[in-house]
Amino acid sequence: MQKTYTLGQRTFVLDRDKAEAALAAKRVVGGRETLSFNLLPLRYGWAYELYRTMKANHWEPEDIQMAKDIEQWRSDTQLSEIDRWIVRMGIGYFSAAEGIVGDNVIHVVRELVTASELKLVLGRHAHEENIHADSLLYMIASLGIDPHECEAMFDDIPTIVAKNSFVSSVSRGLRRDLDMRDPESVALLARNIFVFGQCMEGTQFYGLFGMILSLYRQGKLPGIGTMFRYTLRDESNHIELFRRLLLELVAENPEIWTASFREELRELMRHAVRLEQDFISDCLPVQAVGLSREDFTRYIDFIADRRLEGVGLAPLREPGKPSENPLPWLAELMDVRKEQNFFEGRVTEYAKTSALAAVADEEL
Repeated sequence: MQKTYTLGQRTFVLDRDKAEAALAAKRVVGGRETLSFNLLPLRYGWAYELYRTMKANHWEPEDIQMAKDIEQWRSDTQLSEIDRWIVRMGIGYFSAAEGIVGDNVIHVVRELVTASELKLVLGRHAHEENIHADSLLYMIASLGIDPHECEAMFDDIPTIVAKNSFVSSVSRGLRRDLDMRDPESVALLARNIFVFGQCMEGTQFYGLFGMILSLYRQGKLPGIGTMFRYTLRDESNHIELFRRLLLELVAENPEIWTASFREELRELMRHAVRLEQDFISDCLPVQAVGLSREDFTRYIDFIADRRLEGVGLAPLREPGKPSENPLPWLAELMDVRKEQNFFEGRVTEYAKTSALAAVADEEL
């Protein structure tokens, strides 16, 4: 079907059938190649709506007041050594991890997907990783922490090295020319999306999120706690982005979703959980007031099972054993079913009501 426009002595013929064929050729990978960044018509409408939500949630580290944090950090009585160690571990780990995530988004996943709306939302994802990295610099500068100490932590703390190596090896496996018409290449990308979205951002970030927010709950380091709440809100969208991306990739390439591949993903999550629980032991080498290492390790089990179930995989828990949140007080701040809504008490008002409404009722 064609549509003709005549303007003066010139006639323009628009071929609707050709345009519809171009839309039908959109795919997560291996789709229609084009040099133009034409978003419309949208095939993955959810990706564009998620982009709008992420954009509406924009924040800047400098918006957060750090005066109380600086006072507490300089005090000899307001923070314990465990409190300070948790913050150092948080900065030491995330200062590397946020960069690893952003680099993988830009140089691996975004390079391989072919639909423009997917490239758009992935670009926003990478931008938010930059904001998170910037917030860590703001924390370091505000508290007067030696930046060389942060460098040493992600080079010299074995559990941080192990977590970073786990995801970096998955990212390196895709940094070469791949034929995305080959199911083995598609499976490599699916593995990457699962590891970064569900294992790393979706599970391995949550031990420290919980610890920092438990300090925040006790009235300690309110500025840092607020930045981590902002970061957690962003991470909930990143997890959802990679969850939906994985499901779309599998739907378009069902031949990769074999029983052995599904079990491989479950084993990757099992390994991620083990690495995170070792890391938690380093964060909490002794029992502290209000902080139990055992509770946090069990919390990671709970989170991991929710992530697996979210992409259609069997949980790691024993059959018939209920999945329970061992930290019910923490659910009020960061329960996975509430991540889209918990930030209603934000102190800045970047979020637009209309944009938030689109995902207000969605769960991870």
